[in-house]
Amino acid sequence: MAVEPGSMRWYLVAFIVLIVAVIAPLIVRIAVHVDEPTVEIVNLDGTSREVSLSMMRRMQILKREGTYQNQFENWRDQGTYTGVRLTDLIGTASDYRSIRAIATDGYELSIGRERVEDPNYPMIIAFAFDEVEVPAWKMGFRIAVLPEDGAVSNAEYDAISAGSFWVQNVVKIILQAEP
Repeated sequence: MAVEPGSMRWYLVAFIVLIVAVIAPLIVRIAVHVDEPTVEIVNLDGTSREVSLSMMRRMQILKREGTYQNQFENWRDQGTYTGVRLTDLIGTASDYRSIRAIATDGYELSIGRERVEDPNYPMIIAFAFDEVEVPAWKMGFRIAVLPEDGAVSNAEYDAISAGSFWVQNVVKIILQAEP
């Protein structure tokens, strides 16, 4: 059976359309996620992994009102924070003693495991504030401490500044064996 030259062209067009339909979405998905905001998690053994915004959206989300006191006892940054618990990002099975949160401006803070895993004061990596997500939210990924009532005072958090724990523009979380 001979194939007519005109019908061969249709087979070729159909083949090209099929290839484009399969490959184009993969290329778009890769291109879109290249510039997606991420936080690097570094394990005790030095291995690391990137957790992207889209990965966080697929995890269990905590969304609460939050505010904190700074060292001058002023209440700051009141609003609705949306994010994932730090314990979900790093896992509680790891034998870490503390974490070190590193921000884009070089600010670093070590936080003891007991604070990270405190069920009364859950710590999250917030990716949205008042429904504005990173990167549009200029605070970037931010550690937020969100008790049921939403407010963290210096006295109740036993800190000179409860706000010092609310690290903004977090790019890396390093698990540490030492406090």
